[in-house]
Amino acid sequence: MTTTRLIILLLVLNLLVVSSGVVVNYLMLRPLAQAAAWAESERAEPPVVQREYDVVQREYEFYPVEKVIVSLREGGRERYFVLDLALLVEAGERSEQLKKAEPLVRSSVVSYLSTYRFEELRALPVSELQHRLEQALFADFAERKAQAPFLQVLVSKLIVQ
Repeated sequence: MTTTRLIILLLVLNLLVVSSGVVVNYLMLRPLAQAAAWAESERAEPPVVQREYDVVQREYEFYPVEKVIVSLREGGRERYFVLDLALLVEAGERSEQLKKAEPLVRSSVVSYLSTYRFEELRALPVSELQHRLEQALFADFAERKAQAPFLQVLVSKLIVQ
């Protein structure tokens, strides 16, 4: 093959590669250009629908359940967990029910936490402990076919000895 033919072949291949690149770019960018043109037109602005939402402001109160003491035996020693709980309730509601339910709350917490070993309880983050206590309390109330008079359980104090 002569040098002239080789140069002509390379020019033809180069022309094919460049022209195919131009065609591919045109085909890929054309939908973007159409979308931009459509966005600038009047049809691009959808009608603005204004919705008003009723925002209900709820007030909450906390009902304290203080000094729930759990005794745990481990390695021949007695260990203690002292918890102060706060039960989240809607303001002005169920205060009498909470007073009646407090012994059940205390009993449920003590019986639930007594199943754990000391090191397991000590290693639990407070948020996880709150979540597990909440689930246990709701399960105990459901088992007794009673509605829990609170919305959430919070641990307000935790002492480990």
